[in-house]
Amino acid sequence: MELSIPIASASLPPAKQADPRWKHDNHKSDEELVKSIVQFVCSKIQPIDFESVMSTTGFEAFEATKQAMDGVMKVLKDDKVTVIGVYGMGGVGKTTVVKHVSAQAQKDGLFDHVIMAVVSQSPDLMKIQGTFADMLHLKFKEQSATGRASTLKERIIRGDKILIILDDIWETIDLSTIGIPSTKELRECNSKILLTTRRLNVCHSMESQAKVPLNILSEEDSWNLFVKKAQRSFHESTNLYKVARKVARECAGLPVALLAVARALGDKDIDEWNEAARQLEESRPANLEDEGDSFKCIKLSYEYLKSNDAKSFFLLCCLFPEDYDIPFDDLLMYAIGKGLLQDANTIKEARAKARSVVKYLKASSLLLDSVYCGRVKMHDVIRDVAISISSKDDGPQFLVKAGCGLEVWPNINAHKGYSAISLMMNDIRKLPEELVCPKLQILSLQSNPINEIPQTFFPSSYVLKVLDLTETSISLLPHSLRLLTDLQALYLDRCEKLVDISIVRKLKKLEILSMRFCNLEELPKEVGELKSLKILDVTCALFMTVPPKVISKLQRLEELYMMCPFSEWGSHKSRSRCKRAGLYGESAKLLPHKFLSLRKNADFDELTGLSRLSNLKVAIDDVKCLPANAECNLNWENFDIVIGDFEIMIGNFITSRVSVHENRHHFRILTLCRSLDTLPSWFINVVAAKAEILEYHASRGLNNILLEHDLGRLHGLKSLVVSAVLEEEKLEVLMNSRTWVSNKPVFENLQEMYLDRMECLKELCVGELPPGSLCNLELLSVRSCLELVNALLPSNLLHRLENLVILECTELNELEYVYGFEGLEPEQMVLTKLGEMALSRLAKLTSIWKGPAPNGVFHNLKTFAICECEKLRNLFTSDVAQCLLQLELLWMEDCSGLTTVIKPSGETETNKVLVLPKLKEIHLSSLPQLRWFYSRTTAGSSTIIDHIECPSLEHVCVKNCPRFSTSACDFHSRNQVQLNDQQHLKSPCESSHGYTVVLPEVLRTIERIDHLSMELLYVHSCHRFSTLASDFHSKKQVQLNDRQHFESLRRATRSRVFELVLYSLFWLVFLKNVVLFLF
Repeated sequence: MELSIPIASASLPPAKQADPRWKHDNHKSDEELVKSIVQFVCSKIQPIDFESVMSTTGFEAFEATKQAMDGVMKVLKDDKVTVIGVYGMGGVGKTTVVKHVSAQAQKDGLFDHVIMAVVSQSPDLMKIQGTFADMLHLKFKEQSATGRASTLKERIIRGDKILIILDDIWETIDLSTIGIPSTKELRECNSKILLTTRRLNVCHSMESQAKVPLNILSEEDSWNLFVKKAQRSFHESTNLYKVARKVARECAGLPVALLAVARALGDKDIDEWNEAARQLEESRPANLEDEGDSFKCIKLSYEYLKSNDAKSFFLLCCLFPEDYDIPFDDLLMYAIGKGLLQDANTIKEARAKARSVVKYLKASSLLLDSVYCGRVKMHDVIRDVAISISSKDDGPQFLVKAGCGLEVWPNINAHKGYSAISLMMNDIRKLPEELVCPKLQILSLQSNPINEIPQTFFPSSYVLKVLDLTETSISLLPHSLRLLTDLQALYLDRCEKLVDISIVRKLKKLEILSMRFCNLEELPKEVGELKSLKILDVTCALFMTVPPKVISKLQRLEELYMMCPFSEWGSHKSRSRCKRAGLYGESAKLLPHKFLSLRKNADFDELTGLSRLSNLKVAIDDVKCLPANAECNLNWENFDIVIGDFEIMIGNFITSRVSVHENRHHFRILTLCRSLDTLPSWFINVVAAKAEILEYHASRGLNNILLEHDLGRLHGLKSLVVSAVLEEEKLEVLMNSRTWVSNKPVFENLQEMYLDRMECLKELCVGELPPGSLCNLELLSVRSCLELVNALLPSNLLHRLENLVILECTELNELEYVYGFEGLEPEQMVLTKLGEMALSRLAKLTSIWKGPAPNGVFHNLKTFAICECEKLRNLFTSDVAQCLLQLELLWMEDCSGLTTVIKPSGETETNKVLVLPKLKEIHLSSLPQLRWFYSRTTAGSSTIIDHIECPSLEHVCVKNCPRFSTSACDFHSRNQVQLNDQQHLKSPCESSHGYTVVLPEVLRTIERIDHLSMELLYVHSCHRFSTLASDFHSKKQVQLNDRQHFESLRRATRSRVFELVLYSLFWLVFLKNVVLFLF
């Protein structure tokens, strides 16, 4: 098994699983199919960390929560109970309690898997099924909800000990429609259902055999929580203490209310506390059933927000569906479009202020962190209050029907004067002929299957400022759009059928235009007439042409996101299209005249002439596209620039470029296919010298990374990636100080270094680096460098890596040692901060280190994992093992030669007791020669190990180790050790650190790829991939894993390689009659 670089699954939303668009019949050509796949991969990468989903960080157990947790845990252990209901008021903490209890139940071995989905007021079966499938690593071949339910049911029954959590159920729901087996079937496979609801009658109707109430907090617990969150003692004044106790009582024991009010009033004076107490006493909310107490408290917290912008941001969040992860940028753009943040002069200032407002709302307990980077969430109770506030007569008048399952346009009272309407994520197909809402400022129709907007839909010059048509099926924009003269933000993302947007030229006040993932053939020239435009986002748009003198007209543009297939600045389109199709000479002449028409692209100096541009994402086909000099003083504060064959590096584009988009406010990334000496000096100054992430992919002319450091002045660099350096480049030493003279530190701020597929690299460093070099490096990942020999980190490099925390090595076939300790003094401190070490597929590794180990080495190591190192006989000597004071996880797998984990050292000691005080988990798998965890004595050693003590040990998994004889009691743990608890142990092979990659989830959703004349299929390092060559239904005999044939064929055809997912996932190569897939 290979230790992988961290993995982020490219999961498809439930509604998109087994989508018919992936059938080849729906595409005119193989190229269109691949483009569709590329586009979909780009759009759907959302790394999900299920540990974060189930996280209960900051959990505090009070008497009420302890009683509920004890009650739930008791019935979870009861074999007679299959369905458990937890009920309580909104905001009382039901979700937190079930997350905490389920985590404990899994840790105790009651369940092998815990899966959880939010049901909410408007259940989405496909979404719930998709969430469960993701957590069970299940793929759906079926497109219908019924078919998916059948597959999910089979998977649950086939498994064992699965806890199924259904959170926030409002009404009775037929569990069989989701795919949850009957109670009898669940009992037979030792599985249970745990549901949460606000209503006891739902527990009854769902046939819960055990009903556990979660009561409100006691007055004393409420006060303790209130004091803690207010961060105030209240002892400075008797009157303040009394009024604070009174306010806390008004929160009625609801944690969500206590947090909101405590943080709103924490630093206020006594007059404001008295006023707050009066308001809470006099509040008489209507039509909120048992949520009245929480309503008045949250409304009070809202009213105490410091600014109108904060209040408006808070209310904007309720426009999104319940339990939705709200992208910060969507929130920002809605705010800008609505006219908030007026005192911000630039987008940069607006973004900074928006971040400050969101941070303030989180601190006020009105918003929550999301498990996704760059997103926030709103508690469902708080969202209910926000909707109530926004819909009142004296409020801003919002109509919110997001994610409600609407199939027809709702009845809208024109006299209400709505300022915002959100109908996103419904199933509305047809719009009315006319929208009568003259005061409307925001209209969101996102994610509805609307295929046409009536030409008269916007009847007059409305004050509409934000129009979101994302992921609709429209092909044209209505003529009445020209009447929206105040429109400031227009979203057309993923409008795949859109063919003409020429009408946008009438929107003279438009500041934000987003067309991500659109299929337009070229950037519309009408965009050049939008003189007020500040943000243009065409990320992953598939156009191949950018007409001249379009971008250069956008002199107010501040942010441009053009990370898309277009990269050939200044070129003529006829050459580009032939080249992209892999057609040359006579073959190109056979193309239609339209395909060959000469269309010159814009020159790159159109970008260098934009004086206000601060954020730029762009691909450049050839360094020659860069002008020799820049027209104006450029200040690209944030940039993501690819220079070189963009299609070869598209895998990197998919993994890092789209994820960076989630964090727009700060990114400085440069990716190259050439060395820095090919770049003009102005580019070095504006980009390279400010880069924080530098990536070399298949780079030419790269001789010594130290020379690159000096040339590019890379003093601020934080992350360095060097990959796919071909053998002909002859880069044998990464850092060669013998051919470079300097006494100044190099890469002094570098935190991460990734080396991958460097075909002739033999050593990382030759000679001594100046003091201070690499002093902040925390993560080193080295993969597939097949010629690295001797020790990976020799002594001349080790003493510079004083802050190294994580080391990952994979597929280094010639490496004999990881560390070379020769030449170090015994008292010399090295690797003092190393916390994680993962070694995999090191075919010739005979020892972890060579030479006498320094005192205290590895004393901070917490995780050690080793896989597929067949020549290794043991891991540690006893003298080094006694330094492992922080070790918590030890993972050994597929090491066929390993006989002993710890062997005696050469020191003279008798009756030696080894203590590993913090070791919690041990995993031993497929170790056929392993006999002992520790050897009492060995030939040539006078040390005798009496026994080993692991007082913190909790889990031991032993699998396929036929000669291993040690038992759990031999570890002398003070805990009850669980044996063979495989499901609890999470392999470091599945969750490592470093470069983000994507498993080919997309291809696993393809039902069939018909009619491809595929000849070659190469599958490598994709352990979860189950598709066979026969599944592609090729008419020809498919050669499987013929890497040599693939390489020779690729070079012979001079074809472009689409490396869609980096690190051994897949390439797509277009030839005349062949499509090659490399996984």
